[in-house]
Amino acid sequence: MPDHYTRYDNPLIDRYASPAMAELWSPQRKFGTWRRLWVALAEAESELGLPISAEQIAELRAQADRIDFDAAARYERQLRHDVMAHVHAYGDACPAARGIIHLGATSCFVTDNADLLLLREALELVRDQLVAVIDNLGRFAAQHRDLPCLGFTHMQPAQPTTVGKRACLWAYEFVLDLAEMEYRIDALKARGAKGTTGTQASFLQLFGGDHAKVRRLDELVCRKLGFEASYAVTGQTYPRKVDSQVLAALSGIGQSAHKMATDVRILAHRKEIEEPFERTQVGSSAMAYKRNPMRSERICSLARFLYGLAPIATETAAVQWLERTLDDSAARRLIIPQAFLAADAVLILCRNVTSGLVVYPKVVAAALHAELPFMATENILMAAVAAGGDRQALHECIRRHSQAAAAVVKEQGGGNDLLDRLRADPAFAAVDLDAALEPRQFVGRAPEQVDEFLAAVVEPIRARYPAALGGAAEVRV
Repeated sequence: MPDHYTRYDNPLIDRYASPAMAELWSPQRKFGTWRRLWVALAEAESELGLPISAEQIAELRAQADRIDFDAAARYERQLRHDVMAHVHAYGDACPAARGIIHLGATSCFVTDNADLLLLREALELVRDQLVAVIDNLGRFAAQHRDLPCLGFTHMQPAQPTTVGKRACLWAYEFVLDLAEMEYRIDALKARGAKGTTGTQASFLQLFGGDHAKVRRLDELVCRKLGFEASYAVTGQTYPRKVDSQVLAALSGIGQSAHKMATDVRILAHRKEIEEPFERTQVGSSAMAYKRNPMRSERICSLARFLYGLAPIATETAAVQWLERTLDDSAARRLIIPQAFLAADAVLILCRNVTSGLVVYPKVVAAALHAELPFMATENILMAAVAAGGDRQALHECIRRHSQAAAAVVKEQGGGNDLLDRLRADPAFAAVDLDAALEPRQFVGRAPEQVDEFLAAVVEPIRARYPAALGGAAEVRV
C-alpha cells in the first residue's frame, strides 16, 4: 500500500491550501534558499577581499537546487544538526568550494535569513488573495448598493440597511487586514551577517579587525537577499517579536473571514443570501433537500485554527532568554508554515464564496416588510401630526396598536398587522401609509456610502494590484 494511505498527511496541503503556498514551505524551497544564502555570503566575502574564487562561487551556484536529501538525512542522523548536515551535503556536491561554505556564519545565518525571505513571499501571496476577496466584495456591493434589507443589532431587527452596505462592512475588515499585510511586508528586514550571538565577532576576526568591512558585509548580504536593511541589533536570531507580529496579522484575516462567513451562514438560515452551490453538489447524505453553507462553515473552522496559532508565537517571543533559546525551533516549524497555509486556505474559500453569492430579493423584501411597520411608526406619527393631529394622542394610539400587533406575532404566530390596524383608525386617515413604508426611506445614506467606499477605498486597491483582481478560486472538496 502506498505511503500516502498509511501515514498522516496534513489536510492543509492535501485539501485546502494552494499549490503555490504549499510549494513555498517545501523542503526544496527551504534548503534551496539556504544554499542561495551560502552563495550570497561567499560572494560578499569575496567582494570584500577574502580568498574565495569565482570558480568556487560558480560551483556553489550550479548546485544550489540539486539537493541530495538522502545524503543530508544521513549526515543529520550522524551529526544531530540540520544545518551542518546540509553544509556537508552541499560540500559533497561542491568539492572545490567545500572549505568556504558557511564561512564565519552561525546556523541562524541560513535558518533565519531564509525564514525571512519565505515570510516575505508568503505575505505577498496572502496579500494578493486579500485583494481578490476585496475586489469580489466590491463588485457584489455595487450590484446590491440600494437593495434594502433588515438590519440587526444584538441579533434583533434594527434600522434597515442595504445588502451592498453590509457587504462593505465585510470588505472593510479585509481592507484593514490588507493594510496590515502591506505594513508587515514593508517592515521586514534581513537578519544579515550578525554572527553567533549577534556581535559579529567571527566576521571581525575574518576581516582582521576591520569594522568597516564587517558592516559592509552585512549591507552586501542584505542587498543580495533583496532587503534594504537588516534588523538594527539581534541576538543569535532575528527578534521573535517579528513572528508574533506576523501571526497576529494573519490572525486578523481569520477574524475577518469568520465574521463574514458567520453572517453568510445566518443569512442562509434566513434564506436571504446563499453561498455558491454546484448543480451536482450534495448537501447531506441523508437529507437530500439540504443546501448547507458548507464553505462558509469551513471558513469558520479553518479561521478558528488560524487565529488559535497566534498565541503560540506570542509565548515564543516572550520566553527567548538572553541571546536566544532553542525552544522556539520546533514550535516555529509548525506554526509559521501552517498559519500561512491556513490563511491561504481561508482566503481561497472566501474568494470562492464572494464570487458567487446568491441574493433572493423577494425573501429580503418580505423579511423587511414583516418588521418595517414597527420601524415606520415615528415617520407615521410625524405625518399624522403634520396633517393636524395631536402628537400625544397619536403616540398613544400607535403604542396600543403596536402592542396588539406584536401580541398577534408573538402569541398567535400570525403576521404583523399593524399597518391594517392603523388604516382602520380614523386618526391616521390623512396619512399615506404606503408611502410612509417605502423601504428606501429608512436606509439613510447606505447606497451613497457604498459608492463612496468603493471610490475612496476599493478602487485605489484595484489600481495598486491589477494582477490580483477578482474571480473565483477553485475549492477542491
